[in-house]
Amino acid sequence: MTADQAVKYINDHTWSSTRLGLDRTRTLLNRLHDPQKQLKFVHVAGTNGKGSTCAMIGSILKEAGYRVGLYPSPYIEEFNERIQVNGEMIPDEDLAELTGIVAAEADQMEDHPSQFEIITAIGMLYFLKKRCDIVVLEVGMGGRLDSTNVIDPPLTAVITNIGLDHMEYLGDTVEKIAAEKAGIIKPGCDVIVYDNQESVMEVIKEACVRNHAGLHETKGLVKPLSHSLKGQRFIYKDGRGEESTYELSLLGGHQLNNAAVALKTIEVLNEKGFCIGGEAICEGLKNVRWPARFELLGVDPVFILDGGHNPQCAGALAEGIRDYIPEGRVTFIIGMLADKDYRHTIDIIKPFGANYVCLTPDSPRALPAKELESEILKMNAAEEGVCVMTAENAGNVVAAATAEEAIEKAEGFGLPVVAFGSLYMAGGIRRAYRKLKMI
Repeated sequence: MTADQAVKYINDHTWSSTRLGLDRTRTLLNRLHDPQKQLKFVHVAGTNGKGSTCAMIGSILKEAGYRVGLYPSPYIEEFNERIQVNGEMIPDEDLAELTGIVAAEADQMEDHPSQFEIITAIGMLYFLKKRCDIVVLEVGMGGRLDSTNVIDPPLTAVITNIGLDHMEYLGDTVEKIAAEKAGIIKPGCDVIVYDNQESVMEVIKEACVRNHAGLHETKGLVKPLSHSLKGQRFIYKDGRGEESTYELSLLGGHQLNNAAVALKTIEVLNEKGFCIGGEAICEGLKNVRWPARFELLGVDPVFILDGGHNPQCAGALAEGIRDYIPEGRVTFIIGMLADKDYRHTIDIIKPFGANYVCLTPDSPRALPAKELESEILKMNAAEEGVCVMTAENAGNVVAAATAEEAIEKAEGFGLPVVAFGSLYMAGGIRRAYRKLKMI
């Protein structure tokens, strides 16, 4: 089996045709001699901020000298991003070898594992093969029934920002969704929680009480000092009340709340016997990289790439535009999935939108660019109180067939550019930007 054949095999078993549950993952891992039982985990669930929080925790642990597995999703440009050790993607040869091993067992199961379950098994085998000291394990969707939740109680269970997403699977209120996310809380583990709204916190607190799990809240632990397109500085107050100043390479005020969660996780790991010093924390935060999360691709003109895909993400994006783009008006490159709340998302960022270039994300669930263009025109017409939005009163709303065309059209308007709407679009934008700028 080659790496290309491995990816094809994995993608042939789409999760959408398979019922949720942990039985298949447990059976598959048991057939592989339960590699997960020989690993230690930080388990991370949430609606938004999971990837950034995992990246910060992993970067700090790496700087402290640990061999760190990272299991993020989805990938941005290359499938191999899904499984990493110390920031290095799984090599093609290992992906091919381990997929072959997993496939040999999965194909014998009457209830065949799904795509994500197969990837989870490959990841566990690779992390064990590389003798990882710790694995930062990101939940794929939800928590309670996510295949990553087959692990024994982790060193810490981390719950990031919770909002409305995947409602067809997780519930139609933030409280129901919080209950699904809180399903990663297991007896006796420590739980670190983002500063969520009170009704969400109550759900998480109840789960901690049921499982005799120690709760660590992060409200009020960070204080911003300064920010620019080069990064931001902030103060963090630890559990002893001592304050430290840090630099963070990731942009956006919401990232300071994610940093509080990461730093509290590091505190708890130190209490559990890890040795993570102040210098490792400083370097880990300063050097962390996480693509497509208010990522600065260029400065002439300013070009921001953000994978935000729901109203909560749009709110963070709006805050970022206010903080980092003084002009306040931008050209959006926008691509959305049809099953997302794209109308509400667009409403939130509309005050900043001088122009829109619509693009179709690389997903079978994508909203076609021409349909998105039509939707934005209708929204503009309703806002302006006219029956038909013409070129003269619509502003500039256009569709593009390729990422390269979208970038060229967007930069042609002469304003800062913000590309957002779906992580399935982000990889194409990053590749096209490098190609056009020859970097």
